[in-house]
Amino acid sequence: MATGPRCSETGAPVLEAIVLAAGAGSRFGGRKLTRPWRGAPLLRGALAAAFAAPARTVIVVTGDDPGVGPLARAWAEAAGHAPRLRLVHADDHAVGMSASLRAGLAAVAPDADGAFIFLGDMPRIPPGVPADLAAALAKRGLAAAPVFTGQRGHPVLARREVFGNLAGMAGDEGGRGALTGLGDGLVLVETDDPGVLFDVDQPE
Repeated sequence: MATGPRCSETGAPVLEAIVLAAGAGSRFGGRKLTRPWRGAPLLRGALAAAFAAPARTVIVVTGDDPGVGPLARAWAEAAGHAPRLRLVHADDHAVGMSASLRAGLAAVAPDADGAFIFLGDMPRIPPGVPADLAAALAKRGLAAAPVFTGQRGHPVLARREVFGNLAGMAGDEGGRGALTGLGDGLVLVETDDPGVLFDVDQPE
C-alpha cells in the first residue's frame, strides 16, 4: 500500500492546482468558458473552486480563446489571489484534453507533492471537496477522486508519482484511463453533492 505524500516543513503536503481551460468548446459553439452562465463567465466557478482548494499555486492552462487568460487574471486580482495564479498556454491544445493536461503537469513546481486537476467547464464543484481529497490522499493512495451515487467525478488529486502516467494519455481522454489503472491506489471519497459530476457542454 502506498504511503501519503511527503510533507513540507509545516507538516502539510505541498499541493498545486491545475485548471484545464484550453478546450475549444466546439459542442457549445466555441469560446465556451468565457460565455455567461448564471450571470457570470462559465470559467468563474472552476476558478473559485480551484482557489478554495489547499493549493499553493493555481495553474490555468489556456488555448485558443484569448479571453480566458484575462478573465482568470481579473478574477484572481479581484479575489486577492493574484500571487497564486499562473497562466500556461498549451500550444498543442487542439490535440485534446491530454495535451492541456501535459502542459499543466509540466508547469507544476518541482517541490510540489501533487496536484489537483479541475475542468474549466465544471462550475459547481463543492468548495469542501478538494480539502476532503487532500485529507484522504495524505493517509494512503496515489490519487483521490470524489464519487457521487457510484459515479466518479472531479476534481481529482494526484501525487507526483503518477504524473508520468497522466502525461502519457492521448487525445481527448485526459487522465481518466490512467487513474482507473491505479486500482486500489485510487482513493474514492464519497460526496452527497452532484456538483462533482455537473459540466456544461451545450448552451441549453
